[in-house]
Amino acid sequence: MNDSTTARPVVLDVWCELQCPDCHSALEDLRALRARYGSRLEPRLRHFPLDKHKHAYAAAQAAEEAVEQGQGWAYVEAVLARTEELAAKGEPLLLEVARDLGLDDEEFDTALIDGRHLLIVDADQAEGKAIGVTGTPTYVIDGERLDGGKGQEGLRARIETIADRLLADDA
Repeated sequence: MNDSTTARPVVLDVWCELQCPDCHSALEDLRALRARYGSRLEPRLRHFPLDKHKHAYAAAQAAEEAVEQGQGWAYVEAVLARTEELAAKGEPLLLEVARDLGLDDEEFDTALIDGRHLLIVDADQAEGKAIGVTGTPTYVIDGERLDGGKGQEGLRARIETIADRLLADDA
């Protein structure tokens, strides 16, 4: 029997796009999952910027800069809470959110100019396409792909069922 403090967390890949209204709607489910499982669930942000949202690619790069600065999820949640504003303002909003969180917004600006996070975003997008991601949000847990772009109804319950099973198997 494994000690629960040493058991590896269940990984939940969250294929997300920061200008996506459906991802905005999924925030509540992600918060609830993180509250329920704490460190036993590791949600991993995976980028899948869609062509129809012109600021999504820059937002994905900015999110990676937030990860570098130690506030990845806080940044993601703050940007997702303002998807309509992102559509209207673009990159200035990304810098504003960084400032609001006390991050180095000048470093964000530089990162967007020099493209230091392009490879991560491109690799995520390529992997997403390879496993059949077509829209956002899409979740992958224990090899099962759950498409949230077609609606959030029942997805959290399905994720909880899989996570509970995996955590019980680990115990």
